Amino acid sequence: AWANTPPAHGSAWPGLGSGSSAAEVNESLELGPELQRGASPKQLLQERRKLDQALDGLQRQRRGIVDAYVVTIALDSDPVFAREAREAGRVLSRRYNANGRTMVLAGPDGIEDNHPKGSITSLMISLARIAELMDPSEDVLVLYTTSHGAPEGLAYHYGDTGFGILSPRRLSNAFEELGFDRRILLISACYSGAFIPALASENTAILTASAANRTSFGCQPDNDWTFFGDALINRALRKPQPLAAASQEANLSIVDWESRKLLLASLPQTHLGDKVEQWLPALEARIPRSASRPVGKPAFTE
Repeated sequence: AWANTPPAHGSAWPGLGSGSSAAEVNESLELGPELQRGASPKQLLQERRKLDQALDGLQRQRRGIVDAYVVTIALDSDPVFAREAREAGRVLSRRYNANGRTMVLAGPDGIEDNHPKGSITSLMISLARIAELMDPSEDVLVLYTTSHGAPEGLAYHYGDTGFGILSPRRLSNAFEELGFDRRILLISACYSGAFIPALASENTAILTASAANRTSFGCQPDNDWTFFGDALINRALRKPQPLAAASQEANLSIVDWESRKLLLASLPQTHLGDKVEQWLPALEARIPRSASRPVGKPAFTE
């Protein structure tokens, strides 16, 4: 086996809802439950040290400059998600000049294990720290999430020790509490269009891998990319083109790949708030003028 191999899922998913009625279960899931069980004390300490070290490395914003704070997170231990989150961190950091302001939450991917792993808790702590460092009146949060999804939200599933649901409501509440106004949210998961109603605002750009009632593709554990990650991160956002153009290019690629595989269309969604164009050009003015090369095994092969 490879070194740094992430844990496999060996047991059934436990119930995370509370209460006896469907309404009570749904209310519990909307609150974003997270369950940790069976992790060793030494592993917990090692993981906390990784997270603390990464948080300590984040730099404060620069007054008068539109700074981007990039967060990429793999919420499932299937290694495709860690690979995708790691490279997404590199691509988005380069694109948005976010060196020193990028947080990658990705556990082992079969080869690397040098970042704190993704969980609902590590994401919330990271967002809270970034809120202390940025100026919400001029800076931008860029968040890329990759995981399996459910109609209730994003699935947090780490081996047999971590389980949870990151719901649209939980993420929306976090943004409101922490004061994140200007946001670029890129959500790669089945049913990820469900996040748009809760997170849409005049200062938010949201790109999702699917409609609220559709699955997305390419999430097999041995892949390097999901369809959405390959099309958007590995190809379109490496190029010196605006976010809207990159979204259109990625969506066309996904439509082509799905049609050639005879898959039910995932219908990626794009929402650009009315005021996004007031601050996005200043951020994208610093996009590198040359494209970087795609890496890894393509998500679509004939």
